[in-house]
Amino acid sequence: MQRAAKRILWVDDEIDLLRPHLLFLQQRGYHVDGITNGDDALALLSDHAYDLILLDEQMPGRRGLEVLRIIRHDDPYARVVMVTKSEEDRTMTEAIGRQVEAYLVKPTSPRQVLSVVTRILEGSLIQQQRAAQDFAARWPVLSRMREEASTASAFADLHQELVDWHFRLERAGETGLLATVESLQQDLRRDFGPWVMREYPRWVRAGPGAPALSVDIVKRYLLPLLGADPVFFVVLDCMRLDQWRAIAPLLGRFFDIEESCHYSILPTATPYARNALFSGLFPDQIATKRAGWWDTSGDEGSLNTFEDELLREQLRRLTGRDVPVHYEKVFTDRDEAQVRGRLLSALKTRGSVVAMVFNFVDLMTHGRSESPILMEVAKDESALRQLTRSWFERSTALSVLKEAAARGHRVVFTTDHGSIHCRRPATIYARRDATASLRYKFGSNMRARDQRAAFAPKSFSSMRLPRGSPGVNCLVALDDYFFVYPTKLREYQRRYRNSFLHGGISPEEMIVPVAVLTPRPL
Repeated sequence: MQRAAKRILWVDDEIDLLRPHLLFLQQRGYHVDGITNGDDALALLSDHAYDLILLDEQMPGRRGLEVLRIIRHDDPYARVVMVTKSEEDRTMTEAIGRQVEAYLVKPTSPRQVLSVVTRILEGSLIQQQRAAQDFAARWPVLSRMREEASTASAFADLHQELVDWHFRLERAGETGLLATVESLQQDLRRDFGPWVMREYPRWVRAGPGAPALSVDIVKRYLLPLLGADPVFFVVLDCMRLDQWRAIAPLLGRFFDIEESCHYSILPTATPYARNALFSGLFPDQIATKRAGWWDTSGDEGSLNTFEDELLREQLRRLTGRDVPVHYEKVFTDRDEAQVRGRLLSALKTRGSVVAMVFNFVDLMTHGRSESPILMEVAKDESALRQLTRSWFERSTALSVLKEAAARGHRVVFTTDHGSIHCRRPATIYARRDATASLRYKFGSNMRARDQRAAFAPKSFSSMRLPRGSPGVNCLVALDDYFFVYPTKLREYQRRYRNSFLHGGISPEEMIVPVAVLTPRPL
């Protein structure tokens, strides 16, 4: 069945002189009606629907901008291109302010008009077709990359490209291929877990081929920026790579962005990964320095109360001097005014590091499992990205970063770990002393029913974890599994299936972004 031609209304008092333009569009399959004045155009619009309106500004009777105002009142979503001889900034500004799709200055060539019309009316379809063609051409390469991945950089490169393809296909409306991307992501997760189990004990001993880990971030990215001017160290807790890609364009307006990735340490949870980030030390080293502080109770809050001290100690160790540190942990945007006030005061200190942790994404991820409304709003990865962007646009975090850009301060922006959309329960057997986390657990004599669902380290020392009590062992979930007990199987499945959780081994949790933001010149 042949698709109906797109309808275009061209309003111009010199429409007879534009016959070559109209004929050129008609030859390309468009239906074009030419009208010489605004009143006739408005009458025609009341009886017929048009896909696009080309509107001259300088006409006898109603001027184009007046006609545009009436069109917008009657149909806020009408697509309009302003065509005018005027090059005045005021005319252009007013037209753009009324949300025209494009602005053309006469004289225009038929090819120029066709280009604008095609972009507006066919752009989405063209982008969809191009995205599908490009993905189909890239698919054999992606499959081979997955089969051959055997290094940290290879897994990270593939994970990043799959995230990018998900964005591009979704943006182009090519939803049919998203299932293919997800299938490859599932294959990547299955390969990733066993590979990390083999490699991780070597990484934490600084073996060859080890990627940048949580413990390396301050030394590798923050240290080179230290100088006379203050520098920011911003951590957005529990941020996946795709969430970063969703908010990065908002920062690109103010900063040049140099993006990299690092691997979160295990377990990919706040007490471990974020403490490692601020201290530059593995958990067993922190526990040795702070005897009696660390335990395996699973109480995340009590284990993250010394981040400012850990950062000061790391900077002292790296520089041989005391670096001024101003530390903020932000749980709510209601305190933005107070946070900004303290921030401006801290920036007066020469050579200071302004360290800030924003917990909203982590709170949202945890709260989603407890809230049916939030579970529905953030029902999948795409919705979680959109919710993260919506928050970030109005957040204290963005306000602080815009302030940093305006004052010319550089920023290291990162996260401690990501999260994984958990779909499958994994039954484990454990005593009552087992910790409550759903992606990693410590307890006495624990074991998983399906060994493919969990990593059981040979020892705490192989993971650089603090030594546990006699008989205590560790389980870390693989792929998209979450732990359930046989006695509470249905309750846990109903409550936590399709939750976004962290603490385990998956690309989404471990391969996370770190970016150096350099303010753009004003």
